Amino acid sequence: MTTGDLVNIHPTELKFPCIFFFDSFLCLLFFCFRFDFTIDFCFVYRCCCWWGEVELKKQSSCSMQLTNKTTTKYVAFKVKTTNPRKYCVRPNTGVVLPGDSCNVTVTMQAIKEAPMDMQCKDKFLVQTVVVSDGTTSKDVLPEMFNKEAGRVIEDFKLRVVYIPANPPSPVPEGSDEEGNSPRNDFASQTASLFDDVSRTLDETNEKSSEAWSMISKLTEEKTSAIQQSQKLRHELEMLRKESSKKQAGGHSLLLMVLVGLLGCLVGYILNRT
Repeated sequence: MTTGDLVNIHPTELKFPCIFFFDSFLCLLFFCFRFDFTIDFCFVYRCCCWWGEVELKKQSSCSMQLTNKTTTKYVAFKVKTTNPRKYCVRPNTGVVLPGDSCNVTVTMQAIKEAPMDMQCKDKFLVQTVVVSDGTTSKDVLPEMFNKEAGRVIEDFKLRVVYIPANPPSPVPEGSDEEGNSPRNDFASQTASLFDDVSRTLDETNEKSSEAWSMISKLTEEKTSAIQQSQKLRHELEMLRKESSKKQAGGHSLLLMVLVGLLGCLVGYILNRT
């Protein structure tokens, strides 16, 4: 408990429960050993990653109580944080009547990634000041907390702490009764979790298999097209060579005919002379 001349604040730290990878890993290992399941560590690892991701996407809340220690003074308060986008404080300002208490709820938004060291650097500052009698929460203004001469303002600093959420506890041996026993509830919940994860993995593997079959089919078609192209090129080269040979043979025959005709012509002329 943090105490001052005007108010008491409880607790002294804002603790937010979070389930991280290590907690879910231990829970699944406990379940496998407890009920003699065969352990597939790759499957357990993927289950833990999925479970941890789901838990990290949830909001978590905690509360603190401000108690007015005085019996005659109205005390106004204001709550500030170093990370206002991450936390929602309700109410963040207000008035605590003499001898009365006020509960403040702090909600932490969903965490996208868990810190490696489980440490949080966020802090909260609670400021309190005496106000005139009859002041309400609507009358509280930021100027009231400015430090001026003759005005006493108390500051309380609170840090944020991440704590692991409670993992499933070992089931007592004597709790195996008829009906919905804790062991049966835990088994059904974990089985449901495994079913969801298995279904997700099956869908992923199915889509992956379809993609690989499509890639294999396209690769085969590409290889076939390349082979046909090479075959057509080879046939075209053969046709060019045959055409060249035919053209060469035709020119030789024509030349021989011309030479023969020329020889006959020369012989005829010589005989005439």
